[in-house]
Amino acid sequence: MSIKAFAARIFAKRVHKKIQKWSRNPVQAQEKVFQDLVATATATEFGKDHNFISINNHDDYTKRVPVRDYEALRPYVDKVVKGQENILWPGKPLYFAKTSGTTSGAKYIPITKASMPYHIEAARNAILCYIHETKKAGFVNGKMIFLQGSPVLKEENGIKLGRLSGIVAHYIPKYLQKNRMPSWETNCIDDWETKVDAIVKETLKEDMTVISGIPSWVQMYFERLQAKTNKKVGDIFKNFQLFIYGGVNYEPYRSKFENLIGRSVDSIELFPASEGFFAFQDSQKKRGMLLLLDSGIFYEFIKADEFFGENPKRYTIKNVETGINYVMIISTNAGLWGYNLGDTVQFTSTDPYRVIVSGRVKHFISAFGEHVIAKEVEEALNEALNASNARINEFTVAPQINPEGNELPYHEWFIEFENEPEDLKLFAKIIDEALQRQNSYYFDLIQGNILQTLKITRVREAGFTSYMKSIGKLGGQNKVQRLSNDRKLADGLMDFIIN
Repeated sequence: MSIKAFAARIFAKRVHKKIQKWSRNPVQAQEKVFQDLVATATATEFGKDHNFISINNHDDYTKRVPVRDYEALRPYVDKVVKGQENILWPGKPLYFAKTSGTTSGAKYIPITKASMPYHIEAARNAILCYIHETKKAGFVNGKMIFLQGSPVLKEENGIKLGRLSGIVAHYIPKYLQKNRMPSWETNCIDDWETKVDAIVKETLKEDMTVISGIPSWVQMYFERLQAKTNKKVGDIFKNFQLFIYGGVNYEPYRSKFENLIGRSVDSIELFPASEGFFAFQDSQKKRGMLLLLDSGIFYEFIKADEFFGENPKRYTIKNVETGINYVMIISTNAGLWGYNLGDTVQFTSTDPYRVIVSGRVKHFISAFGEHVIAKEVEEALNEALNASNARINEFTVAPQINPEGNELPYHEWFIEFENEPEDLKLFAKIIDEALQRQNSYYFDLIQGNILQTLKITRVREAGFTSYMKSIGKLGGQNKVQRLSNDRKLADGLMDFIIN
């Protein structure tokens, strides 16, 4: 064992012990975060407007601070963007993570001196937990690649702005700098396809041991490696051991990845966002990701089926239950208060608190009252994939409300297959029946002849990539939306389908 690997195992043990300390006292950890946040922001404009000085507990907080999305918080954010101080958090933020909102246009998410370290620490700790559990540390001697956005930052009113992944690139620890790929120059390339080609050229002869990124874009990197060499990725990088990902569920991609790699590799799931780093997979043996309860973020949860009602109840972690779909609300040391992130989660465990991301509160299909969510379609698809030899590159689902002729409406699945199932009708049947078992409303609509069973529309090779390129969202942190309650994405894909 190398000195570096030995040191990593010692450090991993120390970090694991620290995590155990707060995860065994979760309510106390969250209470401390809550009190620190409110006390620190009492003198800010937001704190004064919401009478923070009189807040002593969560009940006080819910009475004074309503749940807001970005658009509702925007009047405060706009002041911060203009360079005003002490608006949402003391002083000015260090950065704005610029993201593309679906309804708000560009969103400027503040990252402060207090919040920035947690983005870095969480990603590091995810790897250290893996080392502690598996005792595998040899990969620290090899090269690691993080497929991310450009680290080139702009500046407005004394605040730097860029993509979160580009901002994080400035904080790679010194002990990883020699191992990190790609080069700074390559990382600064804006055009995603040009960037991937440059990364392939740089990494081909390297000893890559860790590869990280959103699965769909890592897949493009793997495919280009394979096209260049006519070899499996695992044969090119013989010591490739660990795949780190976030942003989307990996399971639909797993068989495709194992085929590209030529073998299975361990994986770690992360739950990062511009608004904060919320959870990471702390165990290869347990389902779900450890919710980070001492990282400057106070969490609230609203049951998804009550969210759009009047005054829905806001739960803290001491009241949540496993298996229920919650909308996650955050208050953070970056100055987001009662903020609706838009993600829905389900707890897989409350000792410790582990979650899976079940979807987006606005990403569902309920054109007929069925309220199908991402978790349900992903699990139904996985069932069909496991029962066949099929592999997929990408997929999305939308309602077809007005089919031609006298047909009943249906859910239309757009799937780009890497390997089509031998029997496409059986494949669709397995998905549909799995979905009916999970969602009683969908079952009732099918049984009541309100809907017909789903139909699959095949997307041509690289069709999703071509579509994302056509709308200017190729690569980086951009992801294909799994579910839509309208036909906007579906109609955009019609130019890329197999007739």
